[in-house]
Amino acid sequence: MRLSFFRRALVPAVAATLLLAPSPALAAPPPPFRDPALPLAVRIDDLLSRLTADEKISLLHQYQPAIPRLGIGVFKTGTEALHGVAWSTDYDNSGAVVKADGTVFPQAIGLASTWDPALVKQVGAAVGQEARGFNARNPTLWGLNLWAPVVNLLRDPRWGRNEEGYSEDPYLTGEFAIAYGRGMQGDDPRYLQAAPTLKHFLAYNNEVNRDTTSSSVPPKILHDYDEQAFKIPLQAGAANAVMPSYNLVNGRPNHVSPDLDGKLRQWAPQDIAVVSDAGAPSNLVNSEKYYATKAEGDAAAIKAGLDSFTDNDTDGSITVAAVKEALNKGLLTMADVENADRHLLSLRFRLGEFDPPGRNPYAKITPAVIGSPEHRALARKTAAEQMVLLRNNGGALPLDAARNKKIAVVGPLSDTLYEDWYAGAMQYKVTPLQGIKERLGSAGTVASSEGVDRIALKDLSTGRYLTAPATTGKVTAGGTVAGTAESFDVYDWGAGKNTLRAAANGKFLSYSGGALVNDVDQPAGWFVQQQLKLDAQPDGSYVLEYAGNEVNEPWFGPNKFAVVGADGVLTISAPDAAHATKFGRDVLTSGVGSAVAAAKDADTAVVVVGSMPFINGREANDRTSTELAPAQRALIEAVRKANPHTVVVVENSYPTTGWDTLPVPGILWTSHAGQETGHAVADVLFGDKDPGGRLTQTWYASDAGLPSILDYDIAKTGMTYQYYRGKPLFPFGYGLSYTSFRYANVRTSQADGKIRVSVDVTNTGARSGSDVVQLYSKNAGVQRLRDFSKLTLAPKETRTVRFEVPVADLATWDVSRERSVVAAGVYEFSVGRNAAELSAPRPVFVPGERALPRDLSRPTQAQNFDDYSGTTLTDTSKVSGTSVAGVAGSWVAYRNVALTGPARFSASVSATASSHVTVRLDSPTGRVLGTAPVSSTGDRYAYATVTAALAKATGRHDVYLTFDGPVNVATFSLR
Repeated sequence: MRLSFFRRALVPAVAATLLLAPSPALAAPPPPFRDPALPLAVRIDDLLSRLTADEKISLLHQYQPAIPRLGIGVFKTGTEALHGVAWSTDYDNSGAVVKADGTVFPQAIGLASTWDPALVKQVGAAVGQEARGFNARNPTLWGLNLWAPVVNLLRDPRWGRNEEGYSEDPYLTGEFAIAYGRGMQGDDPRYLQAAPTLKHFLAYNNEVNRDTTSSSVPPKILHDYDEQAFKIPLQAGAANAVMPSYNLVNGRPNHVSPDLDGKLRQWAPQDIAVVSDAGAPSNLVNSEKYYATKAEGDAAAIKAGLDSFTDNDTDGSITVAAVKEALNKGLLTMADVENADRHLLSLRFRLGEFDPPGRNPYAKITPAVIGSPEHRALARKTAAEQMVLLRNNGGALPLDAARNKKIAVVGPLSDTLYEDWYAGAMQYKVTPLQGIKERLGSAGTVASSEGVDRIALKDLSTGRYLTAPATTGKVTAGGTVAGTAESFDVYDWGAGKNTLRAAANGKFLSYSGGALVNDVDQPAGWFVQQQLKLDAQPDGSYVLEYAGNEVNEPWFGPNKFAVVGADGVLTISAPDAAHATKFGRDVLTSGVGSAVAAAKDADTAVVVVGSMPFINGREANDRTSTELAPAQRALIEAVRKANPHTVVVVENSYPTTGWDTLPVPGILWTSHAGQETGHAVADVLFGDKDPGGRLTQTWYASDAGLPSILDYDIAKTGMTYQYYRGKPLFPFGYGLSYTSFRYANVRTSQADGKIRVSVDVTNTGARSGSDVVQLYSKNAGVQRLRDFSKLTLAPKETRTVRFEVPVADLATWDVSRERSVVAAGVYEFSVGRNAAELSAPRPVFVPGERALPRDLSRPTQAQNFDDYSGTTLTDTSKVSGTSVAGVAGSWVAYRNVALTGPARFSASVSATASSHVTVRLDSPTGRVLGTAPVSSTGDRYAYATVTAALAKATGRHDVYLTFDGPVNVATFSLR
């Protein structure tokens, strides 16, 4: 009864409630910003209208906080994804780095060495899919704004971050940035799979003092070279964000460059965000001292076009406080803040964050895609395609498995794979040794040796050996005999840098809390605390010196040398060798001897050498030498002497020198190519894959003639294949195949604003093979890659390769007109296998714009010179403008000037001391037309006008401005 009564009472009540509740059809509609039917701009406007001032400001930091009242979650810019999802920083753990465990593809330099954009687009797509998979796993940790690709041009092989770039050529770099970027973005017309970010704008190729050095780049090099690497992918819509670089360009920090909101956004067909590099906003005040306060610096960056501040790890409060101070002082307006927010929100909308479930196809991707079998297969294919055959004398390669039943695989990289700074954690590793063993199978045998010394270090004062525990722990001096616990493998990476691996547990020694502990699987970390030096002393003993990168920091202190304390613990506690513990270095096993023993009876010896990607070349560390590590050279020489049929696999991140004096018949180059390196090495060595890779930068014969790494004028220094006139070790575009090719019947034509070039390519060998057909143009002495085509041909097959070059693409910067111009004249087109082996040039006359005499009667930007000596370029103001900075003995020249008897020289100058600007004709010591005295203007940004009467001169001349002291010249005229 009671139950029946309850039911009778409940039914009318529920009915009444239902009558009062709104029906689904009458439910409140979602706010406009959540309506995907509305235009993007309308949705962004609506969302901004709902945000408070504090909320708008909070979006400017890398870690954008949640706004619960609007149902908006956290958002973080920046997941590293250079050649696979690599790592991110943890919002919940003060920005600690968390490595991804996805598919690791070849380094960026390797990806470009495939010369196969379609393949690299597949790689980009796989990376974008895995980024979605990680985001599905943990959306707070794994953001979808990916910080890749790096498009800085590889103008100098000593740059520490060489591995991160694609090429020394802007066109090739642009093509691979498009491929990788579009792959990450996905093909949906509305939604982004991920949002790639181009790094690092602009003219950034040195790690030494990278946050305080200024790259002095003349306008022609800036427009024709450095900017092109960004312009090409941006114009193609292949990037959704750009990151400025730490350095200054022409005196102005890149994080306040007017080009951020200017050129970059003009080039891009859709809205892009500009995100700072880590800590760079604070550098404006701290290291660069460009602004006095953070409020001034942050305000200037926002006004220049910076949207997101990667500063102070996860703590956005410092940026928020600075922006609020800037608003209060009138340095910023809320409109400036909203403008930055629009760019950032545009990313979030296109990633589908604010759309209803079920509409975004990429939201369906799950963590199951991470490391999928398809991605593993793609990693193997890409690793093989990027390998470059540098030498193949006497048909040393490919190896015939039937004739090579016994192979020796030796060298310090033969049985290991190293992760680099921008690599994720490999799910598995196939080393070259493992790959070759698997390829041979039971049909052959493989002997191996890492070719490194195994040593014991004896404290000469006590006779006791350094000992490492079997698990992990501090190294002590306690051993009385040299057993396993006292044994250490020494890896000599050159430049005095060594790493020691404890035989006790197979882990490398690291600096930790003042002591050395055996605790890591590979050298890694920001400071690479596994770097040690074994310094030989005059008395034959050795001292152990710590060489981690932080020893160069002022806070590290003077102690760098190892001492065995009274408790037997080895600590880094002495300031010099004189106060360090002296050791005897007992060689228990000779690395060279072991390698020779393995190689001498083998059918073929494969020596695997190269770099440890955290040492002697990586972010924050430029290389001081391009030479192959001497210990590795000695190993190759010894193995080659023991077995003439020796081939070398070079696994590194950059060009090396010295190969011309190593008489090995075969050399195969690979980048650090990720988890499938070993399979790919075997695939190529045994001819299952043709070596289809080609070099994307010049390998110089020596570093002896290279200019300062801080000199960015590649035309004046003769760097890259465009300007280098020497004989390189291996030219740009170089790479051999296992077959041979013939190029014939190069034909050219011109119509409809395009130049067409065709060539017949024949595989003249007895096996299928791939080649990269390269098209170059030459005008005014400058060679440029215009197009390329990778093709695979069967034996005796001929194929016609056709290229089409828009005449507009021949434009170069004209300093006199201050714009890009297609110059009228003859352009020579050549086809070949690399920049040094080309067909006879085919001349094509292009009816472009004729060179005109310069008119200096109008105000002329001083930076638009044709030649210079001793000057640099600097900022005219902190907001805009570039001036010539002269010093005593320096000059600038302006060619082919039409003079009609100008009477007066006038210039806008700044100076902090007195000097003179002298106008001369035809040479730096030529006839003097006039001299203008310059007095101190009191400040480098305070400009004044100086004048001088001119002697009469008419006709065509080269005009020189010479300087006898420090002076900045913004503009000048001769009237």
